[in-house]
Amino acid sequence: MSIKPIKQSNSQNNFEDNLQVREKVSNILSEIRKKGDMALFNFCQKFDGFEGGNLKISSEQIQSAYKNLDSKDIQAMKKAAERIEQFAQFQKESILPREVELSPGVTLGHHILPISSSASYVPGGRYPLPSSALMSIIPARVAGVKRIVACSPPDRSSGTIHPATLAAMDIAGACEIYCMGGAHAIGALAFGTESVDPADIIVGPGNQWVTEAKRQVSGNVGIDFIAGPSEVLIIADDAANPEFIAADLLAQSEHDPQARGILVSTDEKLIQSVLKYLEGFLGQLPTASVARKAWEDNGEIFLVDCLEEAAHLSNKIVPEHLELHMSNPDTIIPQLSNYGSLFIGNWAAEVFGDYVSGTNHILPTMRAARYTGGVWVGTFLKVVSYQKITKEGARELAPVASKLADLEGLYAHKLAADLRG
Repeated sequence: MSIKPIKQSNSQNNFEDNLQVREKVSNILSEIRKKGDMALFNFCQKFDGFEGGNLKISSEQIQSAYKNLDSKDIQAMKKAAERIEQFAQFQKESILPREVELSPGVTLGHHILPISSSASYVPGGRYPLPSSALMSIIPARVAGVKRIVACSPPDRSSGTIHPATLAAMDIAGACEIYCMGGAHAIGALAFGTESVDPADIIVGPGNQWVTEAKRQVSGNVGIDFIAGPSEVLIIADDAANPEFIAADLLAQSEHDPQARGILVSTDEKLIQSVLKYLEGFLGQLPTASVARKAWEDNGEIFLVDCLEEAAHLSNKIVPEHLELHMSNPDTIIPQLSNYGSLFIGNWAAEVFGDYVSGTNHILPTMRAARYTGGVWVGTFLKVVSYQKITKEGARELAPVASKLADLEGLYAHKLAADLRG
């Protein structure tokens, strides 16, 4: 196998910093659990700069948000919401309750039940992210979740949730919306306070404080997954469009200085063309300072001999987003097993998945796609089994159950089986 690194990542993980974050988050969560609203309001003032009297967003504030937005922006969010809902509904219809009689008198099956309550964390930070509100709330609503909570930190310029994010939460169908962010918001959603009832699952991306808080509350409440900086890996051959690839790498890089863009190609000329376009775009982008740092620190390029090598390397890296820019992508797809979401062909830009194609953009990072997919309607559904057993069926099962119970030394189990034998 011949894999030649053309550009490698310069980033280094600071384990000491991670330990500090872990300890500080633990303290924040402990305070929320002990003191409820008192701690929550203190943290909202300290970390979010929140000065309002009520964390819960009113209907008047929602209507005000719409008035502060351009009608074309609202229509774009509604169109995206429509497509996300259509695909979520399609997915839900693929999850069917089933029942089978395995033997006479022994009927087994499963029900599909929605989670009772969910919470969607929508980041604020560098940019408003209304798309994350749509992606985390709409699948929950389609799944049938009765109580959908959403939260986001206040925008520094307005002192409350950014109008675009707030309108998106409303369009998506949130039942309750709170102006709060960070680890303390995760604590409130997990444990509950006097003014915020706890949820059964928390989904959505966030910074390292949010991510660490989700890790620590997991078990007390469900979470989607532990997510890190966003990632894209592009596999390309000589038929690829280098301009498209450069734009897609920078679209990933502008998310965050820690974002990761990776190109794996069989063609060295293509790689050089991509690098030229990258530099040209960086001279124009308003977000160039962030995108350049992310690309310089975390960007990687590999030259490989064949697409099979590219597939092997991609499966090892396990990217969040995987784009295939090649003449015949169908030949490589069966070899790909580890990715969060797949974008097939030159025209299938990751940005479409981020916003409007209909698939979800809340996806596993940090190699988590080895064992899980992204947020989808099934994230908010429980597949729960049941059994119906007649006297005839019990007589067939009882001797086996009795023997296994005796083997394990669980004699009340044996008794319960023997009484039905």
